[in-house]
Parts: sequence; C-alpha cells; structure tokens
Amino acid sequence: MDTNKKLFDLTGKRALITGGVHGLGMAMAKGLGHAGAELIVNNYSTDMLQEAKQEYESEGLKVHTYVFDVTNDEDVKKHIDLIEKEVGPIDILINNAGIIKRVPMEDMESDDYRAVIDVNLVGPFIVSKYVGRKMIARKAGKIININSMMSELGRNTVSAYAASKGGLKMLTKNMATEWAKHNIQTNGIGPGYFATSQTAPIRVNGHPFNDFIIQRTPAARWGNPEDLAGTAVFLASSASDFVNGQIIYVDGGILATIGKPANEE
Repeated sequence: MDTNKKLFDLTGKRALITGGVHGLGMAMAKGLGHAGAELIVNNYSTDMLQEAKQEYESEGLKVHTYVFDVTNDEDVKKHIDLIEKEVGPIDILINNAGIIKRVPMEDMESDDYRAVIDVNLVGPFIVSKYVGRKMIARKAGKIININSMMSELGRNTVSAYAASKGGLKMLTKNMATEWAKHNIQTNGIGPGYFATSQTAPIRVNGHPFNDFIIQRTPAARWGNPEDLAGTAVFLASSASDFVNGQIIYVDGGILATIGKPANEE
C-alpha cells in the first residue's frame, strides 16, 4: 500500500457511531466502513437498528449493533465496557446522535429545551467520557463530534438546537485541550444542508426553502450524504494526527459568504 493510501486506511480499526441508523450518520459510518473500519452502530431503541444492519451488510461492511441511551451514564458505561469486551477496543468515536425541536423560543417548554440539550450536548459528554478513559489508557483515539452550521449561526425556531450545537463546538475544543497530550484527536464536522429522506419533501423546485438553499449556497446545490464521508475518514485516520480542536464545515460554502444580493444573477 502506498503512503497516501495508508494515511487514510482504517483497516483493523473499530468505530462507534451513535445514532448511525440513517441519514448523515449512516453515510459517515459507511465511509469509515469502506475505508476498512469495523462498525459499531448505536440507537436508543431497537427500531431501525435491524434494518440499518442489513443495509450495512448489503455493502459488505462488518457491523455490530447496540441499544443504549446516550444520556444515561450507567447505560453508556455498561455498554462501552460490553462493546470493548465483545468487539474490541473502540478506536474511533463519532458522536452523531441528536434531536431537534422546532418551536419559537417564546413558546418552547423548558422540558423540551432540556431534552435537546441533554441528547445533543450532554450525550456527547457522557459517551466521550467513558470511551475517552479507555483511549487515554491506550494513548490513542479519534473522536468526531457532529456539529452544525447552528454552531455558528442562529435561525428561527431552533434556540435549543443552536445552543446545544454551539456548546458542542466548545466541548470539542475543550476535549482537544485536555486529551491531546494522550494522543487523542478530537474534532468536529459541521454539515450544511443535505439531501436526506427528512429533507425530501422540501427539496422540490418552487419550494421556498429549496430555492433559498440553492441560492444561498455558493455550490448551488444541496449536499449529498456521501459528501461527508471523506471528511469523516480524514478525521478518523492517521492523516489527521496533528489536527485537533477543529470544526470542519461541509456546507458548500454557506458560512463563507453573506449571500447573494436579490438583484444578482
């Protein structure tokens, strides 16, 4: 294997992807799997896990599935210990599990706000803590937190989500600050707007939001889930061994520009 290919080779590595049962999480997990990683996919319930497992295996990928709640300390600790016993050491962690509740801030219930923070910000803290302890003992590891453009920007009805993703950006930086000395690289990926099953109803010509995204994005298109795979592989591989505490935005250039004036072609 030539040097360049070896830099991105994940053969022999094990990757845990929380919430990796569909959409962007699955796309990133597939990217790691096709680069050689053995996959461990989590979901908070058995729903969708079996179907996801079949899809991974249909592409020839080796995958294990585990049900646990990323917001529950005891549940996470028990399952991280179990995974390391049954599958082997976790070399790569992608904190992908997340939720969003679209409610105007003045109408949002505190319990709903806390629920979003709990999954999107407390969850990555808990999972990273228990995986990180084992990585520290082994003096090696890659952690990738899935951020968002809402780590940098606000938007109507997503106060809880934006707060959680802004907090996750700073948690990522602090994890890098504390754990880089243990040869653990902690970085984040901030996806832009992607073509997934969830966005299918609005990705039609003439829909106001579809038109807005096409016009607002310098690349003039929605992202394809596969567009995230390369970034995930880079941050999971030895190619990123001196990259730490960074958020890479895979957004077609949205955050690079203030946008086109209304009278500009």
